[in-house]
Amino acid sequence: MNMEEDRMISMEDGAGGELMGQLISQEILPLFKDGQGEVSLEDLDDSAVLGDIVVSTDSHTVKPIFFSGGDIGSLAVCGTINDILALGGMPVGLTLAMVIPEGFRLSKLRRILKNAAEICNDNEVPVIAGDTKVVGRDDLDEPIVTTTGIGRRHQLLDSNFELAGGRKYRWLSDKNLNPGDKIIVTGTVGDHGMTILSEREGYGFEGEIKSDMAALLEVMDTALSVGGVASAKDPTRGGLANTLNEFASKSDLGIIVDEKEIPIKRWVASAGELLGIDPLNVGNEGKMVLAVHPTRAEKVLKALHETKDGRDAAIIGEVVEDVDGVVLKTEVGGHRVLEVPIGDPVPRIC
Repeated sequence: MNMEEDRMISMEDGAGGELMGQLISQEILPLFKDGQGEVSLEDLDDSAVLGDIVVSTDSHTVKPIFFSGGDIGSLAVCGTINDILALGGMPVGLTLAMVIPEGFRLSKLRRILKNAAEICNDNEVPVIAGDTKVVGRDDLDEPIVTTTGIGRRHQLLDSNFELAGGRKYRWLSDKNLNPGDKIIVTGTVGDHGMTILSEREGYGFEGEIKSDMAALLEVMDTALSVGGVASAKDPTRGGLANTLNEFASKSDLGIIVDEKEIPIKRWVASAGELLGIDPLNVGNEGKMVLAVHPTRAEKVLKALHETKDGRDAAIIGEVVEDVDGVVLKTEVGGHRVLEVPIGDPVPRIC
């Protein structure tokens, strides 16, 4: 066995970019290919499908576990709800499992559970099963929370695709893009990752530092009610750059993005410049990226602006045939390739 065959796992292997993709495709998928559902493990979408049942699972290791705008409990619940929504599902229940280090304060655990329960109750997505383990304090520094979401096909999908230029899809898969589709991001990018970094490292960036963490049921209900949505994806690890590249790769099409149209908060941009981190590569926890039929894009955008979590939504680009990958039209008038990030530059953000 050579060194490459037995290398050490790095943080980048779980950071949502190119290296994580290689780990999954080379080490995991060859062993667990299922091919059973319309959207299966091999598709590497945010969720998978068995019949009309949507399933998604995530383990959460954010550090710090409490941050401006949320904590590990509410983050776990929101993240899994959004993964179900991104495929065109309606979440109907969650499982919640915790691994807790010995010595962790009960008051902190109560806070995590209370905040997770509030998200579930507010969105009528109950926790229906779970598991709890405690390990030695030397084996784990802070809790790990794992959530699995179960959903059903969204009732608006049929009408949605009757309005999408005659195209009919049962699910909002990453590969559904077509030339001419407009790319919409439902709000500012980079908020969550930059919040985690600033609070972890003690940076005092000017402006309101707060994660964008949110459960996006209203956003997706609104977009689907207008119609024309072909694909949806929440730009978590690897950020907007990774999401757009996944869209392009899976659909065998290109995407041109207008840099000046991408909504970024001033403090996020300033933090990125100071630290040498591109906000487009940083994870988000309360946004969706949508591919929308051109006849419906402006109407979807207008409707999103009326929602709590879609007020800053913007059309940022278009799907094209004559470009490979993702090309960014820069603010100074040039063009550059928006590459797949090696990994999210801020580890342990979710």
